[in-house]
Amino acid sequence: MKINLIKKQGFLALFFMAAVLSLTSCQPEDSVTNNGLTDDNVDASFTITPVEGKVNTYKLVAQPKGVLKSLWDTGAGAYVGKMEEEISLPDAGTYTIVHTAIGRGGAEATASKEVVVATSDPLKGNLVQGGSFATAEDQAKWTVLKLSATGAAFWSFANNSATIHSPGGWAQEGIYQAIDVVKDKEYTIDMKVSSTSGSDETWFEVYAGKSAPQPGVEYKDNKVMGLSTWDGCAKSGFSGMLSVVGCVKNDKTGTVSNVVKFTETGKIYLLIRSGGNTFTKDGITVSKVEFRGK
Repeated sequence: MKINLIKKQGFLALFFMAAVLSLTSCQPEDSVTNNGLTDDNVDASFTITPVEGKVNTYKLVAQPKGVLKSLWDTGAGAYVGKMEEEISLPDAGTYTIVHTAIGRGGAEATASKEVVVATSDPLKGNLVQGGSFATAEDQAKWTVLKLSATGAAFWSFANNSATIHSPGGWAQEGIYQAIDVVKDKEYTIDMKVSSTSGSDETWFEVYAGKSAPQPGVEYKDNKVMGLSTWDGCAKSGFSGMLSVVGCVKNDKTGTVSNVVKFTETGKIYLLIRSGGNTFTKDGITVSKVEFRGK
C-alpha cells in the first residue's frame, strides 16, 4: 500500500509539471509585455535652473519617481547620467537638452527642453579654430601629418566632421593645429567621436605637446586622452564625447582625464593621431573639437 501511494503521488507531480509546461509554452513570446512588470507611464520630465555664481552653468533635475536610469543628451550624444546633472554651455547659442528616462521593464520616455545662452563665457571660449570642420576655411585650419608613406591611411572632411580611414596593417595618419596657452592655467580638451563598427589593435590618440610635429615621425609628446582597443574601448561601435567614451590615460595624471596644464606660456600643438592593424571599415569620425580654459 505504501509503495502504491508513493507511485500515485509521483504520477500526480509529473502530471502537474507537464500541465504547467504546456501552459507556459503556449504563451506568445511577447507575453512579458504588459504583464504588470513593465511601467507604461514613465515620466521623463525635468527642470533646468541656472547655477548661481557660475557662468553659463545649469543644473538639470529629473523627477525620480519610477525612473531606474537617466540618459542625457546636450547635443553631443546621449550618455548615462544621474537624476541631477550640472552642465556647462560656454558658447552662445540655442541648445536642446534631451532626457530619456528608463523605468521598470525597460520602458522608456523622452522629454526635451531648450536653453538659450545669450553670451559666450569669455574665460571658457574654444581656442580651437575650425573645430566644427563645417567649411573649407574651417578645414584649412588643420594640417595633415603624413605618417603613412603610401597614403593608405588618410583623413576626409564632410558633414561638419573629419574622418580617419585606414586599411589596417598599422597604417596611421594625424591632423594638428597650433594653440597659444598660458603657464599654469588648466585647460580641458574634448571632441565628439563616433564609428558604427568596432576595431581591433587600433588607437585614436589626442596630444597637446610643445614639440613641433614632423612628417613621417610618430608624435608622442604629452598624450592626453583617446581610444584604444588594448585598453578596452572602440572594440564595437560608439558615439559620444571622447571624455565619456574614451579609455586612454593622461600621461601627466596617470588616469583617464582630459585636463592639461603647461609649465610655460607659448605655443603647443593639439594633435590627433589614429591608425591600427584591424581598423574599422567605417572609419572614426570627429566633430566639435574643443580646447577650453577650465
